[in-house]
Amino acid sequence: MIHHEGFYYYCESKNQKRSIVIRRSRSITGIGQDPGVCVWNAPVAGRNRNAIWAPELHRIGGKWFIYYAADDGRNENHRMWVLECEGDEPRGRYQCRGEIQTGGWAIDGTVLTLNERAFFIWSGCAGRWNGQQNLYIAPMKDPVTLAGPRALLCTPEQPWERKAMPICEGPQVLQRNGELFIIYSASGSWTPDYCLGLLHNRTEEVMNPAAWQKHGPVFQSTEQVWGIGHCSFVKSLCQTEDWILYHSKSAKEHGWMDRDVHAKRFTWTKEGLPDFGAPPPRGTAITPAITAPMNPQLVPIAA
Repeated sequence: MIHHEGFYYYCESKNQKRSIVIRRSRSITGIGQDPGVCVWNAPVAGRNRNAIWAPELHRIGGKWFIYYAADDGRNENHRMWVLECEGDEPRGRYQCRGEIQTGGWAIDGTVLTLNERAFFIWSGCAGRWNGQQNLYIAPMKDPVTLAGPRALLCTPEQPWERKAMPICEGPQVLQRNGELFIIYSASGSWTPDYCLGLLHNRTEEVMNPAAWQKHGPVFQSTEQVWGIGHCSFVKSLCQTEDWILYHSKSAKEHGWMDRDVHAKRFTWTKEGLPDFGAPPPRGTAITPAITAPMNPQLVPIAA
Protein backbone atom coordinates (compact mmCIF):
# COMPACT_ATOMS: atom_id res chain seq x y z
CA MET A 1 0.00 0.00 0.00
CA ILE A 2 1.13 3.55 -0.73
CA HIS A 3 -0.39 7.00 -0.18
CA HIS A 4 -0.58 9.54 -3.01
CA GLU A 5 -2.48 12.83 -3.22
CA GLY A 6 -5.13 11.96 -0.65
CA PHE A 7 -5.68 8.33 -1.64
CA TYR A 8 -4.31 4.98 -0.49
CA TYR A 9 -3.48 2.54 -3.30
CA TYR A 10 -3.19 -1.19 -2.74
CA CYS A 11 -1.65 -3.43 -5.41
CA GLU A 12 -2.31 -7.19 -5.51
CA SER A 13 -2.39 -10.19 -7.80
CA LYS A 14 -5.74 -11.83 -8.61
CA ASN A 15 -7.36 -14.24 -11.08
CA GLN A 16 -5.30 -17.25 -9.97
CA LYS A 17 -2.12 -15.14 -9.91
CA ARG A 18 -2.49 -14.01 -13.54
CA SER A 19 -3.79 -10.43 -13.16
CA ILE A 20 -2.74 -7.31 -11.27
CA VAL A 21 -5.41 -5.23 -9.54
CA ILE A 22 -5.13 -1.85 -7.81
CA ARG A 23 -7.59 -0.81 -5.10
CA ARG A 24 -8.09 2.79 -3.98
CA SER A 25 -9.51 4.30 -0.80
CA ARG A 26 -9.53 7.52 1.19
CA SER A 27 -8.57 5.50 4.28
CA ILE A 28 -6.45 2.52 5.27
CA THR A 29 -9.48 0.69 6.63
CA GLY A 30 -11.58 1.31 3.53
CA ILE A 31 -9.27 -0.42 1.08
CA GLY A 32 -11.04 -3.76 1.48
CA GLN A 33 -14.36 -2.29 0.32
CA ASP A 34 -13.00 -1.23 -3.08
CA PRO A 35 -13.21 -4.09 -5.61
CA GLY A 36 -10.22 -2.67 -7.47
CA VAL A 37 -9.36 -2.09 -11.10
CA CYS A 38 -7.50 -4.65 -13.20
CA VAL A 39 -4.56 -2.80 -14.76
CA TRP A 40 -2.75 -5.72 -16.43
CA ASN A 41 -3.21 -9.36 -17.39
CA ALA A 42 -0.38 -11.83 -17.94
CA PRO A 43 0.16 -12.97 -21.53
CA VAL A 44 -1.19 -16.33 -22.64
CA ALA A 45 2.34 -17.52 -23.44
CA GLY A 46 5.83 -16.40 -22.50
CA ARG A 47 8.26 -16.31 -19.63
CA ASN A 48 5.99 -14.06 -17.52
CA ARG A 49 2.67 -15.82 -18.08
CA ASN A 50 2.34 -17.58 -14.72
CA ALA A 51 2.46 -17.13 -10.92
CA ILE A 52 2.32 -13.33 -10.73
CA TRP A 53 3.60 -12.73 -7.20
CA ALA A 54 3.77 -9.70 -4.90
CA PRO A 55 3.24 -6.79 -7.32
CA GLU A 56 4.42 -3.44 -5.94
CA LEU A 57 3.27 -0.01 -7.13
CA HIS A 58 5.94 2.72 -7.20
CA ARG A 59 6.02 6.32 -8.41
CA ILE A 60 9.47 7.10 -9.83
CA GLY A 61 10.38 10.27 -11.73
CA GLY A 62 6.74 11.29 -12.03
CA LYS A 63 5.70 7.96 -13.58
CA TRP A 64 3.98 4.85 -12.22
CA PHE A 65 5.68 1.46 -12.27
CA ILE A 66 4.69 -1.97 -10.98
CA TYR A 67 7.38 -4.52 -10.12
CA TYR A 68 6.24 -8.14 -10.02
CA ALA A 69 7.60 -11.68 -10.09
CA ALA A 70 6.49 -14.20 -12.72
CA ASP A 71 7.53 -17.44 -14.39
CA ASP A 72 6.71 -19.64 -17.39
CA GLY A 73 5.05 -22.37 -15.34
CA ARG A 74 8.21 -23.54 -13.58
CA ASN A 75 9.19 -21.98 -10.25
CA GLU A 76 12.91 -22.19 -11.02
CA ASN A 77 12.29 -19.67 -13.82
CA HIS A 78 10.81 -16.98 -11.58
CA ARG A 79 12.24 -13.56 -12.42
CA MET A 80 11.44 -9.92 -11.70
CA TRP A 81 9.52 -7.91 -14.30
CA VAL A 82 8.35 -4.31 -14.54
CA LEU A 83 5.25 -2.58 -15.92
CA GLU A 84 5.00 1.12 -16.80
CA CYS A 85 1.73 3.06 -16.75
CA GLU A 86 0.76 4.70 -20.03
CA GLY A 87 -0.62 7.78 -18.26
CA ASP A 88 -0.62 9.58 -14.91
CA GLU A 89 -3.53 7.66 -13.36
CA PRO A 90 -2.11 4.84 -11.19
CA ARG A 91 -5.11 2.67 -12.10
CA GLY A 92 -4.64 3.20 -15.83
CA ARG A 93 -3.29 0.83 -18.47
CA TYR A 94 0.18 -0.65 -18.04
CA GLN A 95 2.63 -2.04 -20.56
CA CYS A 96 5.32 -4.58 -19.71
CA ARG A 97 8.80 -3.08 -20.05
CA GLY A 98 10.54 -6.42 -19.66
CA GLU A 99 12.59 -8.41 -17.21
CA ILE A 100 14.88 -6.94 -14.55
CA GLN A 101 18.23 -8.64 -15.12
CA THR A 102 18.95 -9.84 -11.58
CA GLY A 103 21.26 -12.67 -12.59
CA GLY A 104 19.04 -15.56 -11.59
CA TRP A 105 15.93 -16.63 -9.69
CA ALA A 106 14.25 -13.57 -8.19
CA ILE A 107 11.03 -12.48 -6.46
CA ASP A 108 9.76 -9.62 -4.25
CA GLY A 109 11.61 -6.71 -5.85
CA THR A 110 11.37 -3.23 -4.36
CA VAL A 111 13.09 0.14 -4.85
CA LEU A 112 15.18 2.15 -2.39
CA THR A 113 15.70 5.82 -3.29
CA LEU A 114 18.51 7.68 -1.53
CA ASN A 115 19.78 11.15 -2.50
CA GLU A 116 18.29 10.84 -6.01
CA ARG A 117 19.97 7.45 -6.47
CA ALA A 118 17.85 4.35 -6.90
CA PHE A 119 18.66 0.79 -5.83
CA PHE A 120 16.78 -2.44 -6.50
CA ILE A 121 16.39 -4.92 -3.62
CA TRP A 122 15.02 -8.43 -4.04
CA SER A 123 14.98 -12.02 -2.81
CA GLY A 124 17.06 -14.41 -4.88
CA CYS A 125 19.45 -17.35 -4.98
CA ALA A 126 23.21 -17.53 -5.24
CA GLY A 127 22.97 -19.51 -8.48
CA ARG A 128 20.24 -21.73 -9.86
CA TRP A 129 17.17 -22.25 -7.68
CA ASN A 130 18.37 -24.18 -4.63
CA GLY A 131 15.72 -23.53 -1.97
CA GLN A 132 17.67 -20.87 -0.04
CA GLN A 133 16.59 -17.27 -0.55
CA ASN A 134 18.93 -14.37 0.18
CA LEU A 135 18.47 -10.60 -0.09
CA TYR A 136 20.37 -8.77 -2.83
CA ILE A 137 20.80 -5.13 -3.84
CA ALA A 138 21.99 -3.48 -7.08
CA PRO A 139 22.16 0.13 -8.33
CA MET A 140 19.61 1.18 -10.95
CA LYS A 141 20.32 3.05 -14.17
CA ASP A 142 16.62 3.75 -14.65
CA PRO A 143 13.35 2.19 -13.41
CA VAL A 144 13.75 -0.83 -15.70
CA THR A 145 17.55 -1.33 -15.85
CA LEU A 146 20.17 -2.26 -13.27
CA ALA A 147 23.41 -0.29 -13.43
CA GLY A 148 25.84 -2.75 -11.90
CA PRO A 149 26.38 -6.13 -10.27
CA ARG A 150 24.38 -7.22 -7.28
CA ALA A 151 25.66 -7.31 -3.70
CA LEU A 152 24.57 -9.86 -1.11
CA LEU A 153 22.79 -8.09 1.77
CA CYS A 154 21.94 -11.01 4.04
CA THR A 155 21.43 -14.75 4.18
CA PRO A 156 19.04 -16.77 6.38
CA GLU A 157 21.56 -18.02 8.93
CA GLN A 158 19.48 -17.45 12.08
CA PRO A 159 17.13 -20.19 13.42
CA TRP A 160 14.07 -17.91 13.07
CA GLU A 161 14.93 -17.47 9.35
CA ARG A 162 15.09 -21.20 8.63
CA LYS A 163 11.72 -22.67 9.69
CA ALA A 164 10.60 -25.06 6.89
CA MET A 165 13.14 -23.45 4.50
CA PRO A 166 16.01 -20.94 4.81
CA ILE A 167 14.31 -17.81 3.47
CA CYS A 168 14.79 -14.04 3.46
CA GLU A 169 12.19 -12.37 1.21
CA GLY A 170 9.68 -9.53 0.90
CA PRO A 171 12.11 -6.62 1.58
CA GLN A 172 10.49 -3.27 2.37
CA VAL A 173 12.22 0.06 2.95
CA LEU A 174 11.78 2.45 5.87
CA GLN A 175 13.67 5.74 6.21
CA ARG A 176 13.67 7.99 9.27
CA ASN A 177 16.00 10.71 10.55
CA GLY A 178 18.64 9.85 7.96
CA GLU A 179 18.72 6.17 8.91
CA LEU A 180 17.75 3.27 6.66
CA PHE A 181 15.84 0.12 7.49
CA ILE A 182 14.95 -2.91 5.41
CA ILE A 183 12.22 -4.98 7.00
CA TYR A 184 11.99 -8.43 5.45
CA SER A 185 10.12 -11.71 5.85
CA ALA A 186 11.81 -14.85 7.11
CA SER A 187 11.12 -18.63 7.05
CA GLY A 188 8.37 -20.30 5.02
CA SER A 189 5.45 -18.01 4.17
CA TRP A 190 3.11 -21.03 4.28
CA THR A 191 3.98 -21.77 7.92
CA PRO A 192 2.81 -20.24 11.23
CA ASP A 193 6.50 -19.38 11.87
CA TYR A 194 6.70 -16.69 9.15
CA CYS A 195 8.06 -13.52 10.79
CA LEU A 196 9.79 -10.22 10.14
CA GLY A 197 13.48 -9.37 10.46
CA LEU A 198 15.20 -6.01 10.15
CA LEU A 199 18.39 -4.64 8.60
CA HIS A 200 19.62 -1.27 9.92
CA ASN A 201 22.05 1.07 8.16
CA ARG A 202 23.29 4.36 9.65
CA THR A 203 25.42 5.18 6.60
CA GLU A 204 24.82 5.84 2.91
CA GLU A 205 26.90 2.79 1.94
CA VAL A 206 23.87 0.77 0.93
CA MET A 207 25.90 -1.56 -1.33
CA ASN A 208 28.19 -2.53 1.55
CA PRO A 209 26.81 -5.62 3.36
CA ALA A 210 28.92 -4.78 6.43
CA ALA A 211 27.02 -1.50 6.85
CA TRP A 212 23.76 -3.37 7.55
CA GLN A 213 23.09 -4.73 11.05
CA LYS A 214 20.53 -7.51 11.44
CA HIS A 215 17.86 -7.59 14.17
CA GLY A 216 15.13 -10.11 14.67
CA PRO A 217 12.66 -11.33 14.79
CA VAL A 218 11.04 -7.89 15.16
CA PHE A 219 7.42 -8.96 14.51
CA GLN A 220 6.27 -12.53 14.98
CA SER A 221 3.44 -14.92 15.76
CA THR A 222 1.65 -15.18 19.10
CA GLU A 223 -0.63 -17.83 20.56
CA GLN A 224 -3.54 -16.12 18.73
CA VAL A 225 -1.98 -14.86 15.47
CA TRP A 226 0.26 -16.83 13.10
CA GLY A 227 2.32 -16.44 9.96
CA ILE A 228 3.23 -12.75 10.28
CA GLY A 229 5.02 -11.42 7.22
CA HIS A 230 5.37 -9.57 3.91
CA CYS A 231 4.62 -6.03 5.02
CA SER A 232 4.37 -2.48 3.71
CA PHE A 233 4.29 0.90 5.45
CA VAL A 234 2.11 4.01 5.21
CA LYS A 235 1.36 7.12 7.22
CA SER A 236 -2.06 8.02 8.57
CA LEU A 237 -3.97 10.71 6.63
CA CYS A 238 -2.72 13.38 9.04
CA GLN A 239 0.85 12.09 8.54
CA THR A 240 1.42 11.80 12.30
CA GLU A 241 1.14 8.00 12.68
CA ASP A 242 3.19 5.15 11.21
CA TRP A 243 1.28 2.03 10.13
CA ILE A 244 2.37 -1.42 9.06
CA LEU A 245 0.29 -3.67 6.81
CA TYR A 246 1.09 -7.38 6.92
CA HIS A 247 -0.12 -10.89 6.14
CA SER A 248 -1.21 -13.33 8.77
CA LYS A 249 -2.76 -16.80 8.76
CA SER A 250 -6.09 -17.86 10.23
CA ALA A 251 -4.89 -21.40 10.97
CA LYS A 252 -1.73 -23.06 12.27
CA GLU A 253 -1.71 -25.60 9.45
CA HIS A 254 0.70 -25.09 6.57
CA GLY A 255 -0.72 -23.38 3.49
CA TRP A 256 -1.25 -20.08 1.69
CA MET A 257 -5.01 -20.07 1.17
CA ASP A 258 -5.83 -18.76 4.65
CA ARG A 259 -3.65 -15.65 4.50
CA ASP A 260 -5.21 -12.21 4.70
CA VAL A 261 -4.08 -8.63 5.33
CA HIS A 262 -4.08 -6.64 8.57
CA ALA A 263 -2.89 -3.21 9.71
CA LYS A 264 -1.37 -1.96 12.95
CA ARG A 265 0.06 1.31 14.19
CA PHE A 266 3.71 1.14 15.27
CA THR A 267 6.06 3.44 17.17
CA TRP A 268 9.81 3.94 17.56
CA THR A 269 12.23 3.04 20.34
CA LYS A 270 14.55 5.48 22.10
CA GLU A 271 17.35 3.99 20.00
CA GLY A 272 15.51 4.96 16.82
CA LEU A 273 14.38 1.48 15.77
CA PRO A 274 10.82 0.71 14.67
CA ASP A 275 8.81 -0.95 17.44
CA PHE A 276 6.07 -3.14 15.96
CA GLY A 277 5.00 -4.63 19.28
CA ALA A 278 2.82 -7.76 19.05
CA PRO A 279 0.13 -8.39 16.43
CA PRO A 280 -3.34 -7.79 17.89
CA PRO A 281 -5.90 -10.61 17.83
CA ARG A 282 -7.68 -11.13 14.53
CA GLY A 283 -10.75 -8.93 14.14
CA THR A 284 -9.45 -6.12 16.35
CA ALA A 285 -10.80 -2.76 15.14
CA ILE A 286 -8.28 -0.20 13.91
CA THR A 287 -8.67 3.59 13.95
CA PRO A 288 -5.99 5.52 12.03
CA ALA A 289 -5.94 9.24 12.82
CA ILE A 290 -7.49 11.56 10.23
CA THR A 291 -6.41 14.89 11.71
CA ALA A 292 -3.36 15.71 13.78
CA PRO A 293 -4.02 15.45 17.55
CA MET A 294 -3.55 18.43 19.86
CA ASN A 295 -1.21 16.34 21.99
CA PRO A 296 0.12 13.31 20.04
CA GLN A 297 1.57 11.75 23.19
CA LEU A 298 -1.93 11.27 24.63
CA VAL A 299 -3.24 9.33 21.62
CA PRO A 300 -3.46 5.57 22.36
CA ILE A 301 -1.72 3.18 19.99
CA ALA A 302 -4.47 1.68 17.86
CA ALA A 303 -4.45 -2.05 17.16
